[in-house]
Amino acid sequence: MTDTANTASPQIPGRRIEVLDLARGLALLAMASYHFSWDIEQFGYLDHGTTTHGLFKVYARSIAGGFLFLAGVSLMLAHSTGIRLQPFLKRLGMVAGAAALITLVTFFATPDTFIYFGILHAIAASSVIGLAFLRLPAVVTVLAGIGCIVLPLVFRADMFNPVWLHWVGLSTVPPRSNDYVPLMPWLGPFLIGMGAAKLSIATKFTERLANVKTGDNRLAGITRYFGRHSLAFYLLHQPVLLTLVWTTSQLAPPRPVDPLPGFVAECEAGCADGNSAEFCSRFCLCVTDELISQGMFDGFMAGEITPESDARIPAVAEQCTAASQMAAPE
Repeated sequence: MTDTANTASPQIPGRRIEVLDLARGLALLAMASYHFSWDIEQFGYLDHGTTTHGLFKVYARSIAGGFLFLAGVSLMLAHSTGIRLQPFLKRLGMVAGAAALITLVTFFATPDTFIYFGILHAIAASSVIGLAFLRLPAVVTVLAGIGCIVLPLVFRADMFNPVWLHWVGLSTVPPRSNDYVPLMPWLGPFLIGMGAAKLSIATKFTERLANVKTGDNRLAGITRYFGRHSLAFYLLHQPVLLTLVWTTSQLAPPRPVDPLPGFVAECEAGCADGNSAEFCSRFCLCVTDELISQGMFDGFMAGEITPESDARIPAVAEQCTAASQMAAPE
């Protein structure tokens, strides 16, 4: 999402493309609105699981897909005539460095759900992979992108379950992370963006797009400004939002909530990628029952027990996965 969303400046010689700056700025504001909803859920102002289901889930995935699509467009626009190595490495270093910072901060803040492969990691990795597609025909790049989206829907394997392979996106056990954006399927919109940009360059659509003005009013100007400085916006918006929500919680605390429905909802949301609703319902009910019966539920919810610190957690996940698969209707 950042100069993230740009591994490259969205411009043609001598001119920025205002429409792309505006689109990126709008995507950032949409992201901030979703994160604000997520924040107030974490503080107890919304029922747990609200932002991981239904329209909220669609909204979040649309935002992530939009950022990656724009990142692919920007990479192609910047390097369509040849890889400009120094600018590419500079931007890649900024994105990868910001991704590492996010991982470090969240590891200490939320160790059981820290971000080890989020949107920034995905954009950095996709940018490197995208270099191999710069010279390929647009249709090949788009088809490869579609393939990345379809692959995790039809294929997953236990060999991708180790934590160090979760970034691929083909594991059968849903990982725990506050922002999980693996290459499969999210490399897909990035490559589709590259293909769309290549086609736009060939048809001179980008030149016409560069002539489109997005308005001189203050709101449009601020939105474009955010789009041009998206990395800074991404890094700063959550601390600002969390400070606002925390301050509000001190002045007007939320009502206490039962953690059980939220745990089940979050479990089902994390399970939904590549699994049926029936399987996820059985799996999450099994996990909940096992955690409660073994006296681990409260400790798990409090972060005192994690899959890394207690071998019983992954054992429960494996047991419930097998039981849920066996219970599947013929």
